Amino acid sequence: MKQWIKDTAGLGTGLWLIGYLASLLLFFSPFAGIMGWVILIVCTPVTIAVAWWWFRARDLPLAYYAGIGAAWTVIAVVLDYLFIVLLFRATYYGPDVFVYYAATFLIPVGVGLDLIRARKGPVVTRG
Repeated sequence: MKQWIKDTAGLGTGLWLIGYLASLLLFFSPFAGIMGWVILIVCTPVTIAVAWWWFRARDLPLAYYAGIGAAWTVIAVVLDYLFIVLLFRATYYGPDVFVYYAATFLIPVGVGLDLIRARKGPVVTRG
């Protein structure tokens, strides 16, 4: 159970914080109007790499990765609402945000599928 908390609350909040801090920096740049897309493009590969590195040494079921994705998505929605919508009274929910929430769920699931596939080895078919 302790590892699950690290995987969800720890890593999920840490990855959210990276994107949040990046958004604060971009807010004061010429890219403020498209900062959601910029963060999505930059942070998605970073999140994939971090998730792959984080989970690479463990043999976990796909349901675990789906749970991680669901938890990360809930964390992102709640923290976005508290620290963007309420704190800054921001009009926040555009298409980029919904793509970001989908990616937040799909990244650990995709990483999990890749790690599970890699552990099973190559599929050999007979012709």
